[in-house]
Amino acid sequence: MSITGIGTLTVRPLDPLKDAELLHSWVTHPKAAYWMMQDAALQDVEREYIRIAAHEHHHAYIGLHDGVPAFLMETYDPRYVELVGLYDPEPGDVGMHFLVAPTDRPIHGFTRAVITAVMDELFADPRTRRVVVEPDVSNKAVHALNEAVGFVAEREIDKPEKRALLSFCTREQFLAARGVAV
Repeated sequence: MSITGIGTLTVRPLDPLKDAELLHSWVTHPKAAYWMMQDAALQDVEREYIRIAAHEHHHAYIGLHDGVPAFLMETYDPRYVELVGLYDPEPGDVGMHFLVAPTDRPIHGFTRAVITAVMDELFADPRTRRVVVEPDVSNKAVHALNEAVGFVAEREIDKPEKRALLSFCTREQFLAARGVAV
């Protein structure tokens, strides 16, 4: 996806061994506090992404900005991962997490461009009817980003690791948020 003023954003499958060092620097950075891996050792990150790579219903991708790693994207089937027993999934639901890499040279609008590219990627699959997210209730910045791309908060839920805001975005809501006629 090419975005004026931002550049080209693409994704590739994450390689848990080759990408572990890069991921470790991202997930342990102070700006990634909501990723809950602040104290993770390199081996912990490697193990976590090996686990995800082996999981049938959870996938991880490295997002590239003009060919350079710049963000992490995870998808999951909420019937089997993250939200089991916390809501009633519908056919076509896809769970999503994303993390923008820390940088010394921020680009205005970059994080919004990333979440838009992530949503484009998810809705490129015609089977995806609705994207589900469950960010920490105190993560106001991501709530604003989610709302900007069409997510509607449903309710707070208790997960083992956090109190989360369960939110949904249909294809129609996403397109409407982008100003595309539905």
